[in-house]
Amino acid sequence: MSQPAAAPARTVTVRVPAKVNVQLSVGGLRADGFHPLANVFLAVGLYDSVSATPAQTPRLTVSGPDAALVPQDRSNLAARAARLLAQRHGIEAAVHLHLAKDIPVAGGMAGGSADAAGALLACDRLWGLDTPREELLALCAELGSDVPFSFAGGAALGQGRGEVLTPLQVGGVFHWVFAVADGGLSTPDVYRECDRLREAEGTGSADTDIPEPVASEALLAALRGGDPQALAATVHNDLQAAALSLRPALAETLTAGLEAGALAGLVSGSGPTCAFLLPDADSAARTAHALTTSGTCRAARPTAGPAPGATVV
Repeated sequence: MSQPAAAPARTVTVRVPAKVNVQLSVGGLRADGFHPLANVFLAVGLYDSVSATPAQTPRLTVSGPDAALVPQDRSNLAARAARLLAQRHGIEAAVHLHLAKDIPVAGGMAGGSADAAGALLACDRLWGLDTPREELLALCAELGSDVPFSFAGGAALGQGRGEVLTPLQVGGVFHWVFAVADGGLSTPDVYRECDRLREAEGTGSADTDIPEPVASEALLAALRGGDPQALAATVHNDLQAAALSLRPALAETLTAGLEAGALAGLVSGSGPTCAFLLPDADSAARTAHALTTSGTCRAARPTAGPAPGATVV
């Protein structure tokens, strides 16, 4: 392989957002091992930063809360993203990636996917490749179901495995508090538990048993209207029962947030982070404080969305 073109800058840093699934409707298990989704993503203002610097050999380092929980070898999704981009262009993946983590690790907020999206954009700029956006999004989809949205940001309906995106209009700012749990939950484990619970309930778990999921028109209208009360009435997560089954203590977190004034509370994605929708920033700050002192979570973070996707800073 040839070496990358001369880099226009010695370090490129990209900021990437966390996400919350305001609707996560999960279809039945397909023969390929995936579930069809109707996944309404909203990017929120908790960010990781991915920095790419030229190096003789590939290297990855991590800093920030829970950095010790992040793999720093070839299995890391950001490292895989750099290799995939380099392979696509026939160059060596000679880069030092540094992940400055602020998105909860294994928390259902797509932190690993965000890092992969950030690595793609940072390496593309560092190596002077000018890969078209649509090609970068296609590479994102090869890496994982949530990676394209982490790249795009804003709000979108994800279909297929979640990687087929339709941008959505959002008519205002939505205020959130995220209650961070101790430890993570494995996304594959949560999906398996969802299938197990469906079998136990007698509905079946295959794609022939479960209707094809669709986006809620009422939820999409609430986003377009910027109406937190309407959105609170329509948020939904089909994986919540499975996450609660694997981590029953999350029920106490959800109760604490609602008692502290949240309009709605739900498990974020596959969990274990819990997301609470608030009417305004002041309410979010008060609820975050109440959750922090409740003893039901490790930390509580107020923020808002929608937020931009992967952005060079």
